Amino acid sequence: MFLITLLTLLVAFAAVMFFNPGLLIGSAIFTAVWLSTGLMTPAMVHPVTLVLLAGVLAVLNVPQLRRALLTKSLYKTISGVMPQMSQTESEALEAGTTWWDADLFQGKPDWDKFATITMPTLTKKEQAFLDNEVEELCDMLDEWDIHHHRKDLPPEAWQYLKDKGFFSLIIPEEYGGKHFSPYAQSRVMSKIASRSITGAVTAMVPNSLGPGELLAKYGTEEQKKRWLPGLAKGTEIPCFGLTGPEVGSDAGSIPDLGIVCKGQHEGKEVIGIRLNFAKRWITLAPVATVIGLAFKLRDPDGLLGDAETQDYGITCALIPADHDGVEIGRRHYPGAPFMNGPINGKDVFIPVDWIIGGPDMAGKGWRMLIECLGAGRGVSLPALATASGEVGYRMTGAFGKIRRQFKTEVGKFEGVQEATSQIAILGYTLEAMRHLVTKSLESGTPSVITAMAKYHATEMMRTLINHGMDVAGGRAIQLGPRNFMALPYQSVPIAITVEGANILTRSLMIFGQGSMRCHPYLFDVIQTLQTDDKAKGLIDFDRLFFALAGNSLSRTMRAFVLGLSGNRLANAPETADEFTKEWYQRIDRMSAALASAADLALGILGGDLKRRELLSARLGDVHSQLFMACSVLKYYENQPASDAEKVHARASLHHALYSAQEALFDFYDNFTVPGIAGVFKRLAFPYGRILRKPDDNQLRALGDLIMEDNPVRQAFGQFIHNSLEQDDAFGRVESTYQTLLTVEDAWGRYNKAESRGKLAGDDIDARLTSAVSQNIITQDEADRIREYDKQRYDSLLTDAFEKSFFVQDEEEKAESAASDAS
Repeated sequence: MFLITLLTLLVAFAAVMFFNPGLLIGSAIFTAVWLSTGLMTPAMVHPVTLVLLAGVLAVLNVPQLRRALLTKSLYKTISGVMPQMSQTESEALEAGTTWWDADLFQGKPDWDKFATITMPTLTKKEQAFLDNEVEELCDMLDEWDIHHHRKDLPPEAWQYLKDKGFFSLIIPEEYGGKHFSPYAQSRVMSKIASRSITGAVTAMVPNSLGPGELLAKYGTEEQKKRWLPGLAKGTEIPCFGLTGPEVGSDAGSIPDLGIVCKGQHEGKEVIGIRLNFAKRWITLAPVATVIGLAFKLRDPDGLLGDAETQDYGITCALIPADHDGVEIGRRHYPGAPFMNGPINGKDVFIPVDWIIGGPDMAGKGWRMLIECLGAGRGVSLPALATASGEVGYRMTGAFGKIRRQFKTEVGKFEGVQEATSQIAILGYTLEAMRHLVTKSLESGTPSVITAMAKYHATEMMRTLINHGMDVAGGRAIQLGPRNFMALPYQSVPIAITVEGANILTRSLMIFGQGSMRCHPYLFDVIQTLQTDDKAKGLIDFDRLFFALAGNSLSRTMRAFVLGLSGNRLANAPETADEFTKEWYQRIDRMSAALASAADLALGILGGDLKRRELLSARLGDVHSQLFMACSVLKYYENQPASDAEKVHARASLHHALYSAQEALFDFYDNFTVPGIAGVFKRLAFPYGRILRKPDDNQLRALGDLIMEDNPVRQAFGQFIHNSLEQDDAFGRVESTYQTLLTVEDAWGRYNKAESRGKLAGDDIDARLTSAVSQNIITQDEADRIREYDKQRYDSLLTDAFEKSFFVQDEEEKAESAASDAS
C-alpha cells in the first residue's frame, strides 16, 4: 500500500515538475484505476484537499506567481549557504568534455548510442611502429642494469628514442611528429613498460602533460615552428614544472610568481615577466633543454593593456633550460631511475611572448593544464597499469603451473587461486578499460573518464602486483636480474602518486567533476547563484531549478520502477545477446540508482558535500565501476568467442557491479540523514541486493584458466614485449612455461606415478628410468622431461651475489657523500 501511494504521488509530482500534461493525464488515469479497485474511495478526497491541490498547481505552473511566492525566497536562501566557487574551480569544471560517463550519471543510458561506439584500432603505420621500432627499443633495455648499475637508460637507448620519434607521438605531422591516436600511444607505452618501467616513463612524459601538447593545442604559429620540430626530432627534451614544495595535488595554490615589468632581452628593452619559482618532482628535468612552467601572473602596472586587471592567475610559459637564472640538473631518486629532479629560478626575466599562446593567453594556464592532463591520466599511467596486468597474468599463471609444492602445482591451491583469480579479473578489466578510455579521447578530453582511468587503473595495478608477489613468494622478494616481480612492485607508488594523488582523485575529483560535468542542470544552476546580475539570475534559476527538481524526481522514479521489476524493465542494446543482456540491464538499473543517490546527496548536503569526502568517494566508485563494466562488455563483444573469454568477462562484470552495489549500500548506510537515505535505499533496492559476492566456483575457474594457454592469455601476449631468452627475467619463466606445455601430458603421468610411490630411485634420472621401464612414459618423453626439469629448476632459482656487490669502493663513497652534502 505504501509503495503504491508513493508511486502515485511521485508520478503526479513529476508531472507537475515537468509541466507535462501527458504525465498529469497518466497519473489521473492511474488514480481512477486506483479508485475503481477500492483502494481509495471518493469520500476520502475532501473538497479542501482539491482546493489546496489547485493552489499548489497554480503556484507551480504560473512563472510570475511561482517566482514571487516561492523561487525568490529559495534563490536567496540557497545563494546564502552555497560556497563561492573560485575561478580555478570554475575553470576546472568547464574544461574538458563529457562522453559515455554523462549517460551513466544521468540514470538512463542510451544503449543504442553505446552500440554504435566502435573500438579503437591501429593504423598500418602505428602497427609497424609497434612491431619494429618498439620491439627494437625493448631489446635494448635491461631493467636490472638500468636500476642497479647505470641509474639511467643506456646511451644507445636514449639516442634511439630521439632518432626514431618516440618523443613525437602527439606532435602534428607538419612539424615532424607522428600524431598517433590515443590508443596507439597507449599501446606503445604499455609495450615498453612490459620491458622497462624506466623506459616507459622516459618515453611517455614528452607525450603527456608538457610543452609538446600545450604547444600543439595553444601555441602561436611562431612558437610551434620554433619548438615542435626540435621536440619531434629529440634535439629538444621537454619537461613541465607544476608541482613544488608548497603545492602538490592542490595545483591551484601555486606560489610561484611572475610580475609583468620591463627589462632587457637580447640587448633591447621589452615588456616581460620577472619570475621566481621552486619546482620539484619534475620528470626529465635533469636532462631537459626546454621547460614548460606554470606560475601565477601579476601585472601591477597594466603593461599588458588591461588597467583593471592586476592578478591574471595561472599562466604557462616556455623557457630554455639554459636561460639566465634557471637552476636545473640535480636529480631526485623516486625509486625508479628515470630522470626526475627540481627546477628553481630567481629573478628570471622572460619576454611576454614566451607565454604559451602569447600574451593573449595570460591567466588561461589553469584551463590549459586541466584539458591537457587527460593524456597522462587517460593514456600514459593506465598504459603502465595495463602492461602490469598482462605481464602479471602471464607470469603469475606460468609460475603457478611451473612451481610445485606438496606434489601439486601451486596454482591449484585454492588459497593461491583466490589471488590469481583477482589478477585475471583485474588484468582483463584493465585491457577492456584501455580500449574504451582511449576511444573517448578521440573526440576530446573527458576529464571525469580520465580521472577514473588514472585512479582505478593504478589501484588495480597495485592490487594485482601485490597478489603476484604473494604467489611467487621468496622467488619475488630476492632482488636480482632473475626477479620478474620486484622492480614493478617497487615502482607502484610512483604511479599512485603522480598526475594527482589517488586519494584526492577518488575522494574529490571523480564525483566532484562528475556531478558538475555530467549532471544536465547542476552546473548551470550554480552559475545562476553566483552571477552578478541577480534579476536575470533569478529568472534563470527559476527555470533551471524546477527542471532540475523534475529531473531528480524522474530519476528516482525510474530507479524505483526498475527495482520493483527486478531488472525486467531495464534497457539493453538491441544487439545484446543472451549473455550480455542481463549485464546491460543490471548496469541500466544501477545507473538509475546512482542518479537518484547523487541527487539525494546534492540536494541534502549541497556545498557541504565537498567536505563529505567518504560519501562523494563512494558515489564516484559507483560511477567508475559502471564505466568499467561497460568497458568489459564492449571489449568482450569485440573479441573472438571462446569459453575462456566468457569466463573472464562474466567474472570481471560481476566484480565491477558487485563493487558498485556495495559502494551504494555503504553510501546509504553512512548518509548524514539516515531516515531519508533508508527510503531511497528501499526505493532503489526493494528486494535487497541484486548481486551476491562472487562464489568459489568462479574463483576456481579463473585460477585454473590463468595457468593455461587460453585465448585471453594469448591476446595479452600481443600487447606486451615477449621474450624467450633464458638470461631474461621474463623470458626465463615464459620459455620454461612453453616447454612445459610441450611435455605436459607426459609430465603429468610421471608426477602422478611418482606421488603414488610407483617409481624407484633417489633422483629424477633414476625415477625416469623406472617410469620408462613400467611404460608410464616413453624414452623420448623421458628425455624431454629431463631437459624440462633442468629448465624448471633454473627458472626457480634466485640471485646470489658476491660480497663485492654490496661494498662501494672508497672513491664511490666519497662521491656519494659529496653529492649528498650538496
